[in-house]
This record gives sequence, C-alpha cells and structure tokens, in this order.
Amino acid sequence: MTNPNPEPQVAAPAHGFARRNWGKLALLALVVVPALIFTIWAGVALGYSYSSGLRVGFVQKFSRKGWVCKTWEGELAMVNMPGALSQIFTFSVRNDSIARAINDAMSKGRLELQYDEHRGVPTRCFGETNYFVTGVRSIGN
Repeated sequence: MTNPNPEPQVAAPAHGFARRNWGKLALLALVVVPALIFTIWAGVALGYSYSSGLRVGFVQKFSRKGWVCKTWEGELAMVNMPGALSQIFTFSVRNDSIARAINDAMSKGRLELQYDEHRGVPTRCFGETNYFVTGVRSIGN
C-alpha cells in the first residue's frame, strides 16, 4: 500500500560535516600534529645513542642552568701530559643523582665520566651539549 500524502524528505546539507568540524580539524592540524611529531623526534633522539665513551680529567666548571628546563652543564679539562694545554670537554647531566656524585667527587681530583652522545636533539631544553653523562667514577690524583 502506498501512502496518499507522503511527507517530503528534507535533504541533508552537502557540506555539513566540513562546516561543523573545521575548527576541530584546524586545531588538529596546527597543534596536535606538530606536538606529536616533536614528541616522536625527541623520543628517538634521546632514546638512541650515536656514540658512547669515557673521558678522564678534572671538572673545572659545573653548574645548574636554564630558565625553564634546568640541566647541569659542565666542563672537563683533559690533560694528556703535564705542562701541556688542556682540551675542554663540555657535557650535560640530566640526572640529579649523577650531578650529586660529580659534585662529591670533584674535590678528590680526577674523574672518569661515562657519556652517551645524542645527535639531533630538537631543543636545548634537554641539555646544552650533545654529550650526556650517564656515570661518574673518582680516580683520585
């Protein structure tokens, strides 16, 4: 059976989805996607080590720096022979317990610093150098 008075169907707007969600799509494109890319980039750069090694010398400068992201930054003076000019190795420390160990061992003389090099870290918020100290050992005089 057919209905003699069919009700007219109202057609849905052709572009209703795009008009209602343009703000959400713009937010996603301008904020969420770059934040996600930055997070992945930082995670990969800090998660994989380009190189690692040991440096031995005297810590001549060690301080906590940064406006927002506080990291420990230092300089290790490496001397090959007595009387020769020292070579400076700059490093960053992100772990406070390692920073305390360096502060405690600085007065005892030479130190051996174990480090990892991370290239491509996106900002200086993680450290001012590419060399991040992961361990410290006091060698003495």
